[in-house]
Amino acid sequence: MPHTPSSEPPAVRRRAVLAAATAAAAPALAGLASAPASAAPRGKRLRALPGGGDLGSNVLVFDPSTPDIQARLDAVFRQQESAQFGTGRYALLFRPGSYHGLNAQLGFYTSIAGLGLSPDDTTINGDVTVDAGWFGGNATQNFWRSAENLALVPVSGTNRWAVAQAAPFRRMHIRGGLDLAPSGYGWASGGYIADSRVEGGIGPYSQQQWYTRDSAIGSWLNGVWNMVFSGVEGAPAQSFPNPPYTTLDTTPVSREKPFLYVDGAGAFRVFLPAKRTNARGVTWGNGTPRGSSLPLSRFYVAKPGVCAATLNQALAQGLNLLLTPGIYHLDRPVQVNRADTVVLGLGYATLIPDSGVTAVKVADVDGVRLAGFLVDAGPVNSPTLLEVGPPGASRDHSANPTTVQDVFVRIGGAGAGRATTSLVINNRHTIVDHTWIWRADHGEGVGWETNRADYGLVVNGHDVLATGLFVEHFNKYDVQWNGQRGRTIFFQNEKAYDAPNQAAIQNGSVKGYAAYKVGNHVTAHEGWGLGSYCYYNVDPTIVQHHGFAAPNVPGVKFHDLLVVSLGGQGQYEHVINDLGAPTSGTSTVPSTVVSYP
Repeated sequence: MPHTPSSEPPAVRRRAVLAAATAAAAPALAGLASAPASAAPRGKRLRALPGGGDLGSNVLVFDPSTPDIQARLDAVFRQQESAQFGTGRYALLFRPGSYHGLNAQLGFYTSIAGLGLSPDDTTINGDVTVDAGWFGGNATQNFWRSAENLALVPVSGTNRWAVAQAAPFRRMHIRGGLDLAPSGYGWASGGYIADSRVEGGIGPYSQQQWYTRDSAIGSWLNGVWNMVFSGVEGAPAQSFPNPPYTTLDTTPVSREKPFLYVDGAGAFRVFLPAKRTNARGVTWGNGTPRGSSLPLSRFYVAKPGVCAATLNQALAQGLNLLLTPGIYHLDRPVQVNRADTVVLGLGYATLIPDSGVTAVKVADVDGVRLAGFLVDAGPVNSPTLLEVGPPGASRDHSANPTTVQDVFVRIGGAGAGRATTSLVINNRHTIVDHTWIWRADHGEGVGWETNRADYGLVVNGHDVLATGLFVEHFNKYDVQWNGQRGRTIFFQNEKAYDAPNQAAIQNGSVKGYAAYKVGNHVTAHEGWGLGSYCYYNVDPTIVQHHGFAAPNVPGVKFHDLLVVSLGGQGQYEHVINDLGAPTSGTSTVPSTVVSYP
């Protein structure tokens, strides 16, 4: 029977504690080699590192003549379906052409992408599916997977993409509809779409929040708490809080994520999309997209096991980094000092900083692009995990900003992890386009002090823009924004579940740390479509004074804010500062503020 969408919120979101899954032995699935890899440098005199090389065994490259594609997709899915904290990492790449009868089911740490300049270069007559059978129909833990740069003709007319955080859907052309809920319409908590065209309707159903940017859609069915659109042709009209749609006609500044493709000779290149201002709709609808490209020979193709010194040598030589799928342990920061450097990960390549170091540091330079990788905190506390710009960075990067896209941060879950601050943005004009910064609430190495992490995102640079900001469960401020003229379009947050008592979260005279705090000295800031939820299941009597805190000055503006108590496990007294009604009871109904001040 057809599902009738309800305006009522879904049942309380639950995340069961899962033991860290150990990945099964990797199947013998070979990727397509383009050139032999070189050994790491030896001896006192470092030999120049070569650019290019093969992409490794965990990058599977298909063309329409490849035999047994479905069997190979199924083998990866069997390994990755429930391996939430496993070690497997895969990229599934499809050369241009038409493919028939495929259903690519995506599990954890699996990316699927076409290798054309346009999504329409690579058409799958079939589906790219994310569902939640592994978790009893609950999609709230369908993290860390992605789809990019494909055209789909779904078998049933509608493709299913039931995801939660860290699951981007980019440069996709759906010749039909898109369903964002799992089979049975169980709980769901995503998600992000960018630079995509969906010819039919999008049905979020039980999705609690969603952000869609610079896309074109046929229609949008319903909303639960927080549905945000910027630069989306066909988006529903602004109507927050009923229905809960926040709609901006354009996105102020955007630059799409770099992507791998093959040229006319079949060689790999990386396309670097151009910056757009007041963006609306897709970048690829009218011929070749705007931007430039680099041959693979301009990249050091890194393999798991390579050391940070080698990565830094490659960067010092003027090479960019392509991180193939796997786990990389770092004994020192990866130092990005050159303007226009690209660090691109495939298949959720994961950086683990050991001994309390910072994983990646970016200098105060133009045009750096960080994209497509996961930073996983190590067991020794790192003061920061990712630093974009040194303290005091002051150069104007408005013409060519740094972009941080599909770069995810995790503290705990896969094992012990600690960090004082996860991501620090010091460079001016940086664009943070889709990130999930997560202090784990389940898995291994989880506890109020066990995976201690005080701050998720700290922004010190001026003129920073965040589009699609997901930050959850930090011990103090999830977001602390100190720079002037910052802007955020869409924010999703949960306060830390595991606070042991009221005293543990006390912030001076204030009950709890805000999810999103604008510094007291800031005179200009703006945000659209921001939500914070509490689920204090260790001590349900905890009271959070507010979800948002900001100076009460004319230049600091917020639009469409909400706070939610999930089933009465803790409560908010206000939405922002002392404004907004308190949450109460167990009804899981948002308290909203349409405009601040």
